[in-house]
Formats: sequence, C-alpha cells, structure tokens
Amino acid sequence: MKSITRRQREVLDYIKSYVATHRFPPTIREISENFTISVKGAYDHVKALEKKQFLQLNNHRSRTIEVLEDDVAGDEVIDIPILGNVAAGAPLFADENYDGSVKLPRDFVRSGRHFALYVQGDSMTGAGICDGDVAVFREQPVANNGDIVVAMVDEAVTLKRFFKEKNRVKLQAENPNYPALYTQDVRILGKLAHLIRSYA
Repeated sequence: MKSITRRQREVLDYIKSYVATHRFPPTIREISENFTISVKGAYDHVKALEKKQFLQLNNHRSRTIEVLEDDVAGDEVIDIPILGNVAAGAPLFADENYDGSVKLPRDFVRSGRHFALYVQGDSMTGAGICDGDVAVFREQPVANNGDIVVAMVDEAVTLKRFFKEKNRVKLQAENPNYPALYTQDVRILGKLAHLIRSYA
C-alpha cells in the first residue's frame, strides 16, 4: 500500500468520521464543502485514495465511497506544522514561516487542517496559556463569541479571545495588564484546539 499525503489523510479521516456519524458516506460535493476546495479537487483526492487502496467507489452511483478495512497506514500520530517567528507583513502560512512540527495523536485532530504557533508573552495567562507554550489551532476563517483565536490585525498575528460587537470586533486579552483591542479589520486564521507545555 502506497504512502498517503497529509491532505489525503485528512480527507480519509473526514470520510471515516462522516460514516461513523451518518452510517453512510459523504458525497464528493460534501467533501469539497468541508475542505473549502473545488468538487474536482475533492474528486481527485478520493481517486488518489482509491488508487492507493484506501477507498473503493462506484463512479456510477452517489454515496458509494467505501473505506477499505486494510487501512494499515493509519499512523498513531500526525505532524502539525509550527508556524513560528512570523515576519511582519508575511502571510502566516508562507513556507518561510515553517519552524518544524509537533506530533499529536491522530484522535486529537479528527478533521480540518491544523497548525501550531509558539506563544510569546503573558497576555493570555488568565486562560492558562503561558509564554513558551505551543498552541495548536484548527485552521478556520470564522469564530464564535468567546473563542480563543489567532488573528491577523494590521499585518501582525495576535492570540486573543474573540467577541463580535455591533460595528467592530473586540479581541480580549486574558490578563488585566493588557487592554482589549478593538478593530473593524481582522482576519481570523484559526481557533485554539490544543495547548502543549513542556516542564523542563
């Protein structure tokens, strides 16, 4: 059985999770919507997984994706890229920001793309997030009130608690020494999913 790419593993895990929840497989369109990719892109991933013998499908009928039982490539851990030391003005997901990776149990990252950042400073200590921690985020462009997010404001990346107000967004620190940041121009990059701390 051939090796599997990170994105193909995410698609495969999504299909498995969908089947476990609904008792039938997702359509190609549902896969494309979940990963915000084109239908053709989703189809290509599914076909690649079929070629590598992770899936089997009937192209003439809907909802016929079948996960093969001999999926032995299901690694127990997954590599999450660390995007630390972001240069001012550089997109967070640019290749030059790659700063290694951290391994997490696959059950921790069941769906969606994830990335990690080194935490710098003490603005979120009230939420138990300390300087030197590795914060793992689920990549997503939206957030609910109260979510802890990583966001881009004025070309700078910040870790704060998100609140949507009438005509603006409030990014609230979890330390009384830091005032809230109010803005009308914010880009949500991800929602906090996990925190990794080493005790040296």
